Amino acid sequence: MAPVELRQLRYFVAVAEELNFGRAAERLLIAGPSLSQQIKALERDLGVRLFDRDRRSVSLTPAGAALLPHTRVLLERAEDLERRAGLLSGSQPVRLGYVNWLPPDLMSRTAAVARLHLDAWVAPSHTQAARVADGSLDLAVCRVPADDLERLGLRARLLGADRLYAVAKASDAGDVPARETDVLIDDDTTSWASWNGYAEELTRAVGARAVRISDGAVTGPAFFDHVRRCTRPVVNSPKGQTAALPPDLVRREIVAPKVYWTWSLVRRESEDRAGVLAVVDALCDGVGDLGIHAADAWLPAGDPYALPG
Repeated sequence: MAPVELRQLRYFVAVAEELNFGRAAERLLIAGPSLSQQIKALERDLGVRLFDRDRRSVSLTPAGAALLPHTRVLLERAEDLERRAGLLSGSQPVRLGYVNWLPPDLMSRTAAVARLHLDAWVAPSHTQAARVADGSLDLAVCRVPADDLERLGLRARLLGADRLYAVAKASDAGDVPARETDVLIDDDTTSWASWNGYAEELTRAVGARAVRISDGAVTGPAFFDHVRRCTRPVVNSPKGQTAALPPDLVRREIVAPKVYWTWSLVRRESEDRAGVLAVVDALCDGVGDLGIHAADAWLPAGDPYALPG
Protein backbone atom coordinates (compact mmCIF):
# COMPACT_ATOMS: atom_id res chain seq x y z
CA MET A 1 0.00 0.00 0.00
CA ALA A 2 1.36 3.42 -0.95
CA PRO A 3 1.74 6.12 1.75
CA VAL A 4 -1.43 8.16 2.26
CA GLU A 5 -1.18 11.96 2.45
CA LEU A 6 -3.09 13.95 5.05
CA ARG A 7 -4.12 16.31 2.25
CA GLN A 8 -5.93 13.47 0.48
CA LEU A 9 -7.69 12.47 3.70
CA ARG A 10 -8.96 16.04 4.11
CA TYR A 11 -10.28 15.86 0.54
CA PHE A 12 -12.06 12.59 1.34
CA VAL A 13 -13.79 14.09 4.39
CA ALA A 14 -14.88 17.19 2.45
CA VAL A 15 -16.44 15.12 -0.35
CA ALA A 16 -18.08 12.79 2.18
CA GLU A 17 -19.65 15.74 3.99
CA GLU A 18 -20.79 17.56 0.83
CA LEU A 19 -21.61 14.48 -1.31
CA ASN A 20 -20.93 16.78 -4.22
CA PHE A 21 -17.55 17.18 -5.89
CA GLY A 22 -18.26 20.72 -7.06
CA ARG A 23 -19.20 22.03 -3.62
CA ALA A 24 -16.30 20.15 -2.00
CA ALA A 25 -13.86 21.66 -4.52
CA GLU A 26 -15.15 25.18 -3.74
CA ARG A 27 -14.81 24.53 -0.03
CA LEU A 28 -11.24 23.27 -0.49
CA LEU A 29 -10.33 26.08 -2.91
CA ILE A 30 -9.10 23.65 -5.58
CA ALA A 31 -10.25 22.77 -9.10
CA GLY A 32 -12.92 20.10 -9.52
CA PRO A 33 -10.86 17.86 -11.84
CA SER A 34 -7.91 18.01 -9.44
CA LEU A 35 -10.12 16.94 -6.53
CA SER A 36 -11.50 14.04 -8.54
CA GLN A 37 -7.99 12.90 -9.43
CA GLN A 38 -6.86 13.07 -5.81
CA ILE A 39 -9.84 10.98 -4.63
CA LYS A 40 -9.08 8.38 -7.32
CA ALA A 41 -5.44 8.31 -6.19
CA LEU A 42 -6.53 7.82 -2.57
CA GLU A 43 -8.86 4.97 -3.55
CA ARG A 44 -6.00 3.38 -5.45
CA ASP A 45 -3.58 3.76 -2.55
CA LEU A 46 -6.09 2.35 -0.03
CA GLY A 47 -7.22 -0.42 -2.33
CA VAL A 48 -10.94 0.31 -1.79
CA ARG A 49 -13.60 2.40 -3.52
CA LEU A 50 -14.77 5.22 -1.28
CA PHE A 51 -17.61 6.70 -3.36
CA ASP A 52 -20.24 5.55 -5.81
CA ARG A 53 -20.72 8.36 -8.28
CA ASP A 54 -22.51 9.08 -11.51
CA ARG A 55 -23.51 12.28 -13.30
CA ARG A 56 -26.29 13.09 -10.85
CA SER A 57 -25.22 11.83 -7.42
CA VAL A 58 -22.37 10.89 -5.11
CA SER A 59 -22.70 8.47 -2.21
CA LEU A 60 -20.36 6.73 0.19
CA THR A 61 -19.66 3.05 -0.38
CA PRO A 62 -19.83 0.75 2.68
CA ALA A 63 -16.03 0.92 2.82
CA GLY A 64 -16.09 4.72 2.63
CA ALA A 65 -18.70 4.95 5.39
CA ALA A 66 -16.65 2.62 7.58
CA LEU A 67 -13.41 4.58 7.09
CA LEU A 68 -14.89 8.07 7.50
CA PRO A 69 -15.01 8.25 11.35
CA HIS A 70 -11.47 6.86 11.61
CA THR A 71 -10.27 9.43 9.10
CA ARG A 72 -11.82 12.27 11.12
CA VAL A 73 -10.06 11.06 14.29
CA LEU A 74 -6.75 10.83 12.44
CA LEU A 75 -7.10 14.38 11.10
CA GLU A 76 -8.03 15.72 14.55
CA ARG A 77 -4.90 14.16 16.00
CA ALA A 78 -2.78 15.58 13.21
CA GLU A 79 -4.23 19.06 13.81
CA ASP A 80 -3.58 18.74 17.54
CA LEU A 81 0.02 17.73 16.82
CA GLU A 82 0.46 20.72 14.52
CA ARG A 83 -1.01 23.06 17.13
CA ARG A 84 1.24 21.77 19.89
CA ALA A 85 4.31 21.89 17.67
CA GLY A 86 3.46 25.46 16.72
CA LEU A 87 3.34 26.44 20.38
CA LEU A 88 6.72 24.86 21.04
CA SER A 89 8.71 25.81 18.00
CA GLY A 90 10.36 29.17 18.31
CA SER A 91 8.01 30.36 21.04
CA GLN A 92 9.13 32.34 24.06
CA PRO A 93 9.04 30.37 27.32
CA VAL A 94 6.08 30.89 29.63
CA ARG A 95 7.49 32.46 32.82
CA LEU A 96 5.95 31.08 36.01
CA GLY A 97 6.57 32.45 39.50
CA TYR A 98 5.51 30.96 42.81
CA VAL A 99 5.61 31.41 46.58
CA ASN A 100 6.49 27.98 47.94
CA TRP A 101 3.97 25.48 46.58
CA LEU A 102 3.68 24.01 43.10
CA PRO A 103 1.75 20.99 41.75
CA PRO A 104 4.09 17.99 41.95
CA ASP A 105 3.41 17.08 38.31
CA LEU A 106 3.80 20.63 37.03
CA MET A 107 6.32 19.91 34.27
CA SER A 108 4.72 16.74 32.96
CA ARG A 109 1.33 18.45 32.67
CA THR A 110 2.67 21.40 30.72
CA ALA A 111 5.42 19.82 28.59
CA ALA A 112 3.10 19.17 25.65
CA VAL A 113 1.75 22.72 25.40
CA ALA A 114 4.58 25.16 26.19
CA ARG A 115 8.18 25.67 27.28
CA LEU A 116 7.75 26.49 30.95
CA HIS A 117 10.42 28.57 32.70
CA LEU A 118 10.22 28.41 36.49
CA ASP A 119 11.32 31.77 37.88
CA ALA A 120 14.07 31.50 40.49
CA TRP A 121 12.87 34.48 42.55
CA VAL A 122 10.58 32.99 45.21
CA ALA A 123 8.58 35.89 46.63
CA PRO A 124 5.41 36.54 48.69
CA SER A 125 2.00 36.23 47.05
CA HIS A 126 1.34 39.95 46.71
CA THR A 127 4.75 40.44 45.08
CA GLN A 128 4.23 37.64 42.56
CA ALA A 129 0.77 38.94 41.66
CA ALA A 130 2.23 42.41 41.07
CA ARG A 131 4.96 40.93 38.85
CA VAL A 132 2.32 39.29 36.67
CA ALA A 133 0.47 42.59 36.42
CA ASP A 134 3.60 44.50 35.31
CA GLY A 135 4.67 41.83 32.82
CA SER A 136 7.71 40.50 34.71
CA LEU A 137 5.96 37.12 34.87
CA ASP A 138 3.36 35.49 32.63
CA LEU A 139 1.80 33.41 35.41
CA ALA A 140 2.15 32.99 39.15
CA VAL A 141 0.99 30.47 41.73
CA CYS A 142 -0.04 32.56 44.71
CA ARG A 143 -2.88 33.57 46.99
CA VAL A 144 -4.62 36.74 45.82
CA PRO A 145 -7.80 38.38 47.19
CA ALA A 146 -10.58 39.19 44.74
CA ASP A 147 -10.09 42.95 45.28
CA ASP A 148 -6.46 42.69 44.21
CA LEU A 149 -7.42 40.79 41.05
CA GLU A 150 -9.67 43.67 40.02
CA ARG A 151 -7.18 46.36 41.04
CA LEU A 152 -4.27 44.76 39.17
CA GLY A 153 -6.23 43.65 36.10
CA LEU A 154 -5.69 39.94 36.75
CA ARG A 155 -7.66 36.74 36.42
CA ALA A 156 -7.27 33.68 38.62
CA ARG A 157 -8.19 30.02 38.47
CA LEU A 158 -8.15 27.62 41.40
CA LEU A 159 -5.06 25.40 41.32
CA GLY A 160 -4.71 24.09 44.86
CA ALA A 161 -6.00 24.38 48.41
CA ASP A 162 -4.34 23.74 51.78
CA ARG A 163 -6.42 22.72 54.74
CA LEU A 164 -4.62 24.41 57.60
CA TYR A 165 -3.87 22.57 60.83
CA ALA A 166 -2.60 23.51 64.27
CA VAL A 167 0.64 22.58 66.02
CA ALA A 168 0.46 21.98 69.77
CA LYS A 169 2.38 20.52 72.70
CA ALA A 170 2.47 16.73 72.68
CA SER A 171 0.33 16.63 75.81
CA ASP A 172 -2.60 17.87 73.72
CA ALA A 173 -4.51 15.56 71.41
CA GLY A 174 -7.50 15.34 69.09
CA ASP A 175 -9.21 17.88 66.88
CA VAL A 176 -9.28 21.49 67.97
CA PRO A 177 -12.10 23.97 67.26
CA ALA A 178 -10.87 26.95 65.26
CA ARG A 179 -11.94 29.39 67.99
CA GLU A 180 -9.52 27.69 70.41
CA THR A 181 -6.40 28.35 68.34
CA ASP A 182 -3.77 31.08 68.25
CA VAL A 183 -2.79 32.77 64.98
CA LEU A 184 0.61 34.44 64.53
CA ILE A 185 0.64 37.89 62.87
CA ASP A 186 4.05 39.39 62.08
CA ASP A 187 4.96 43.08 62.33
CA ASP A 188 6.76 42.87 58.96
CA THR A 189 3.82 43.87 56.76
CA THR A 190 5.94 43.77 53.60
CA SER A 191 7.07 40.15 53.81
CA TRP A 192 3.91 38.83 55.41
CA ALA A 193 1.19 40.98 53.85
CA SER A 194 -0.80 38.08 52.38
CA TRP A 195 -0.62 35.95 55.50
CA ASN A 196 -1.33 38.84 57.88
CA GLY A 197 -4.47 39.86 55.98
CA TYR A 198 -5.69 36.28 55.95
CA ALA A 199 -4.82 35.73 59.63
CA GLU A 200 -6.59 38.87 60.79
CA GLU A 201 -9.76 37.89 58.94
CA LEU A 202 -9.54 34.37 60.37
CA THR A 203 -9.37 35.66 63.94
CA ARG A 204 -12.38 37.93 63.38
CA ALA A 205 -14.45 35.26 61.64
CA VAL A 206 -13.92 32.24 63.90
CA GLY A 207 -12.89 33.82 67.20
CA ALA A 208 -9.27 32.64 67.18
CA ARG A 209 -6.75 34.70 69.14
CA ALA A 210 -4.20 36.89 67.35
CA VAL A 211 -0.63 36.71 68.67
CA ARG A 212 1.65 39.53 67.47
CA ILE A 213 5.25 38.62 66.70
CA SER A 214 8.21 40.50 65.18
CA ASP A 215 10.72 37.79 64.29
CA GLY A 216 9.32 36.46 60.99
CA ALA A 217 8.56 33.10 62.63
CA VAL A 218 5.17 32.59 61.01
CA THR A 219 6.96 29.58 59.54
CA GLY A 220 10.36 27.92 59.87
CA PRO A 221 12.07 26.34 62.93
CA ALA A 222 11.44 29.41 65.11
CA PHE A 223 7.71 28.82 64.65
CA PHE A 224 8.01 25.86 67.02
CA ASP A 225 9.36 28.10 69.76
CA HIS A 226 6.19 30.18 69.54
CA VAL A 227 4.11 27.01 69.80
CA ARG A 228 5.92 26.10 73.02
CA ARG A 229 5.30 29.56 74.48
CA CYS A 230 1.61 29.77 73.51
CA THR A 231 -1.01 28.24 75.76
CA ARG A 232 -3.20 27.15 72.84
CA PRO A 233 -2.55 25.27 69.56
CA VAL A 234 -1.06 27.54 66.88
CA VAL A 235 -2.36 27.62 63.30
CA ASN A 236 0.28 26.48 60.82
CA SER A 237 0.98 28.75 57.84
CA PRO A 238 0.40 27.31 54.34
CA LYS A 239 3.94 28.40 53.50
CA GLY A 240 4.94 25.11 55.11
CA GLN A 241 7.77 23.94 57.30
CA THR A 242 11.15 22.87 56.01
CA ALA A 243 12.02 21.39 59.41
CA ALA A 244 10.44 18.20 60.71
CA LEU A 245 7.94 18.45 63.54
CA PRO A 246 9.89 18.14 66.83
CA PRO A 247 9.03 15.12 69.03
CA ASP A 248 7.60 17.35 71.78
CA LEU A 249 4.97 18.81 69.41
CA VAL A 250 1.99 17.28 67.58
CA ARG A 251 -0.28 18.17 64.69
CA ARG A 252 -3.96 18.73 65.46
CA GLU A 253 -6.71 19.04 62.88
CA ILE A 254 -8.73 22.28 62.99
CA VAL A 255 -12.52 21.83 62.90
CA ALA A 256 -15.69 23.89 63.32
CA PRO A 257 -14.88 25.14 60.74
CA LYS A 258 -12.18 23.47 58.64
CA VAL A 259 -9.87 26.29 57.57
CA TYR A 260 -8.65 26.55 53.97
CA TRP A 261 -6.08 28.60 52.09
CA THR A 262 -6.35 28.67 48.30
CA TRP A 263 -3.65 28.75 45.64
CA SER A 264 -4.51 30.49 42.38
CA LEU A 265 -2.87 30.42 38.99
CA VAL A 266 -2.88 34.11 38.09
CA ARG A 267 -2.59 35.72 34.64
CA ARG A 268 -3.21 39.15 33.16
CA GLU A 269 -6.81 39.84 32.16
CA SER A 270 -5.60 40.95 28.72
CA GLU A 271 -3.45 37.84 28.16
CA ASP A 272 -4.18 36.28 24.77
CA ARG A 273 -1.04 34.28 23.94
CA ALA A 274 -1.90 30.70 23.12
CA GLY A 275 1.03 29.22 25.05
CA VAL A 276 0.14 31.00 28.30
CA LEU A 277 -3.55 30.12 28.05
CA ALA A 278 -2.67 26.51 27.21
CA VAL A 279 -0.60 26.25 30.40
CA VAL A 280 -3.53 27.60 32.44
CA ASP A 281 -5.88 25.00 30.97
CA ALA A 282 -3.34 22.18 31.35
CA LEU A 283 -2.89 22.93 35.06
CA CYS A 284 -6.39 23.98 36.10
CA ASP A 285 -8.83 21.92 34.07
CA GLY A 286 -10.36 19.21 36.24
CA VAL A 287 -9.08 20.59 39.56
CA GLY A 288 -12.55 20.63 41.16
CA ASP A 289 -13.33 22.54 44.37
CA LEU A 290 -10.84 20.62 46.59
CA GLY A 291 -13.25 20.68 49.55
CA ILE A 292 -13.36 24.45 49.91
CA HIS A 293 -17.12 24.62 49.33
CA ALA A 294 -18.08 21.98 51.88
CA ALA A 295 -20.62 23.04 54.50
CA ASP A 296 -17.98 22.96 57.27
CA ALA A 297 -15.24 24.76 55.31
CA TRP A 298 -14.08 28.35 55.82
CA LEU A 299 -12.54 30.80 53.36
CA PRO A 300 -12.05 34.54 53.83
CA ALA A 301 -14.89 36.60 52.41
CA GLY A 302 -12.44 38.23 50.00
CA ASP A 303 -11.19 34.94 48.57
CA PRO A 304 -11.90 34.64 44.82
CA TYR A 305 -13.58 31.28 45.40
CA ALA A 306 -15.66 32.14 48.47
CA LEU A 307 -19.35 31.50 47.91
CA PRO A 308 -21.65 34.53 48.33
CA GLY A 309 -23.76 34.78 51.41
